[in-house]
Formats: sequence, C-alpha cells, structure tokens
Amino acid sequence: MGGPGVTGAPGALLVVGDVVTDVVAVHREPLAPATDTAARIRTLPGGAGANAACWAARTGTAEVRLLARVGCESARWHERALVDAGVRPRLVVDPAEPTGTVVALVGADAERTFLTDSGASLRLCPADWAPALLDGAAHLHLSGYLFFAESSRELALVALRAARTRGVPVSVDPASAGFLAGLGPGAFLSAVAGAAVLLPNEDEARLLAGLPDTARAAEALSLRVPLVVVTRGTGGALVAEDGRITAEVAAEPVEAVDTTGAGDAFTGAFLAARLTGATPAAAARAGCRAAARAITRLGGRP
Repeated sequence: MGGPGVTGAPGALLVVGDVVTDVVAVHREPLAPATDTAARIRTLPGGAGANAACWAARTGTAEVRLLARVGCESARWHERALVDAGVRPRLVVDPAEPTGTVVALVGADAERTFLTDSGASLRLCPADWAPALLDGAAHLHLSGYLFFAESSRELALVALRAARTRGVPVSVDPASAGFLAGLGPGAFLSAVAGAAVLLPNEDEARLLAGLPDTARAAEALSLRVPLVVVTRGTGGALVAEDGRITAEVAAEPVEAVDTTGAGDAFTGAFLAARLTGATPAAAARAGCRAAARAITRLGGRP
C-alpha cells in the first residue's frame, strides 16, 4: 500500500517511548484545599509509548516491540504487564532513577490533570539503541516525550535517522502541549523533520502551527509532515495530507469514565490499522473506536 507511514509489506511496529507508573485518582467532587477529598485511586502501568504499544498489540495483526527505560523497583511488574498485553519489551533498567510516575487527577467530567515525574523514562540515551530493533520492522513510532530531555532527544534522533536509512517510515506523537511550549514549536518540528506521520491533539496542533483554528493548523502542519492526524476528543479526528483536509472522522459516543490514555489508544489502533494497509481515514476510524473503549475504564491500557 502506498502513502505515508505504510511500507506495503507486513512487519513489526517498533515503539520507542516511555513506561511509567500511573496513579489514577477519580474524584466526583472538586478538590477541597487543606482537607480530604474522597476519591477512587488505582496504581496502574502506563506511559504514552507503552500504552500505544499495548493498544497496537491488541489487534494481534503485527509484532509490537517497545524500547523504554524503567527503574529497578518496578521493572519486573512493568515487563510482565507488557508481555501479558502482547508487547515484546526491551526495558533498560536505570541504575539511579526510579520508574517515572504520573498522578492523574480525574474530575467528574472525566477530564484529567497530570502531575508528572519523568524519572527514568527520559534518561533513555543513544547507548540504549540497538540497530537490531529495526530488523523486520515496518514502522517506527516515537513518543513525543522523548524530545523534551537532552539524552532521550538524542536517542530519538538516532532512532529516526536509523529508520530513514532503512526506509522505515516514522510517526511521532507530540505528547504534551505544556512540554511543547517549553521546548518551542520550531525546535520540536526541526527535531522531527523526516517523520512521515504526526499525531497531535488539538492543543498541540494549534501550538505547533501557530494558528487558532484546528483545521487550518492540520493543513499547515501537513505541508511539513506528509500525513497529519489531529485528535479532537468528542470531535473525533481530522486527517490532513499535503496541505488539505482529506477526512473528518466522528468520535464514537460513550459514557466517559477516565480520558487518560485516549490519545494513546487512538495512536496504537491507528498505527496497527495502517500496518494492515488501511487508508488514513479508515485507520482514523479504528483509532476513534479504540479511544472510545479506552475512556470507559480507568487507566490508559486496553
């Protein structure tokens, strides 16, 4: 199959990204300062890269690999969770830092606020890379979080260059509007030059393009990256190619419990569909279906 992000031959999906421990706290009432607020709290495996890998593996259509860095205190737990989800993990155990932790505060509207301690996840470095990770790979996906720290950014650039040398298409999820603003949109877009697919949400797309309108932002970004797919929550997704919107996909209506990981679910299902030869529009529909399933339960994994 032709088009950005598709090689035309079956092969593995390699995800390079983050594995973190999610502490998800769902509170029906507004947070009460200086006292208690009742909440339902769960500790779950997470991380944007790991979540996307698990959702891709859920389809069972391709081998999914994951390169990430974790702390020794939870390495076995995370490895088992990934293996059980059908992912082949290569987890580098950091000698100094614990696994990254994200506290997700989920309000009555199911929207979440993150408190993030990146821990070991952004300490990935070029020494963690192995060329054999790309053997048999049909696609490389990079979590945008990698670009927000020097060592992991260097690793991401090594992986991106290696993939391009082998003719393996690359996708990037910008990951965080807050971190993007700190790095700078221009610096981020320069770093991901050569990627075939960009998967931002609305806030990230508008920030990267410097435009207030999501559709115009998607069109502008697709002049820099051939295929841009913007997720819009309950608004579904926009697909832009070569400077124009080519598809608008509706979200599936569900009762939201926790929106944590919805974008990761979209990304994983989208990439898995593309690996089977789906068009960008059809892959976006698969992504929306996965996102709808994701928000009906706690956590970011299938």
